[in-house]
Amino acid sequence: MTASKTKLTTRPLTKNDFDTVVKIDSKITGRERPGFFQKRLQAALEEPKHFLYIGCELDGELKGFLMGRLLQGEYGLNKPFAVIDVLDVDPESQGSGLGRALGQAFGALLESKNIDEVRSQADWRNHSILRFFEKTGFQLSPRHILEREVSYMSTNTIDEPEYDDAELNEIDFSDEEGDQVGALARDSVYCRSLQADDLDTLIRIDRKIGNTDRSAYYERKVKEAMEETGIRVSLVAEIKGMVVGFVMARVDYGEFDRTEPIAVLDTIGVDPGFAHLHVGRALLSQLLGNLATLRLDKVRTEIGAEQIDLKAFLMSNDFYTAQHLTFNCNEFRY
Repeated sequence: MTASKTKLTTRPLTKNDFDTVVKIDSKITGRERPGFFQKRLQAALEEPKHFLYIGCELDGELKGFLMGRLLQGEYGLNKPFAVIDVLDVDPESQGSGLGRALGQAFGALLESKNIDEVRSQADWRNHSILRFFEKTGFQLSPRHILEREVSYMSTNTIDEPEYDDAELNEIDFSDEEGDQVGALARDSVYCRSLQADDLDTLIRIDRKIGNTDRSAYYERKVKEAMEETGIRVSLVAEIKGMVVGFVMARVDYGEFDRTEPIAVLDTIGVDPGFAHLHVGRALLSQLLGNLATLRLDKVRTEIGAEQIDLKAFLMSNDFYTAQHLTFNCNEFRY
């Protein structure tokens, strides 16, 4: 008797695939992550032009999927690029060509959108995704993932600003026992949550730092911060009522196969005219304090190998090299 041939078909994911997607993912990660997939699906429905969601069916049943995003501006990268967030194939169907079919569909989408570069991250122990990267033309990227445990910065690590603070807006984040674990240092740089009308100032500061216009990136980030209440944790710093720095951050629920929520620091910027007034340190201090109240364990960021000063700043504030590797591909193939 001749065995029946299997049929592979690819198509866009829909909201009706939600339960199956969560189930397939749980077989691989060992736990269900409905919150992550729900938020990604909602974001894709609201702004489909920023997302790439592909499902692969085996004989009419969804057995694998690829989820990606189209970005521009994250981590200082101004050129549009695609990011692969999740690639899952039902363990019971592995070896049936689903990975190849998903790769081909993804490559066709990239071509239709004129996207040349693809990026991703992976734990160095995730051998299956590493094999996929090797087959599709990915290489190790000269970029690094840094992480830090979420905890209040020690009062001993925050220096006093180099100016007379008598005229400045001042907030005392410390308790009566300033050295108690969990107490924020007394900062003379006022940090507050990002507001919609900060957009123009953020664009201006970023242009002064990098001499480039990333307006579209900041428009998207500010929109996310305003609409995803309780998820975005972006901040700005003020001196004499003037915004002089900012940190763009978010809480992520599972990209790159992470099973625990983690905070992601996308961008930190300080007006060059205020570069030596400890604005960046104050922003980081306030960010960590806010993340601690959300009971997150870690915050991570991605930096380029050439960003020596930024790396030194982060590592001086207890960031360290993570177990994740970064990959990029300028000629996706499958």
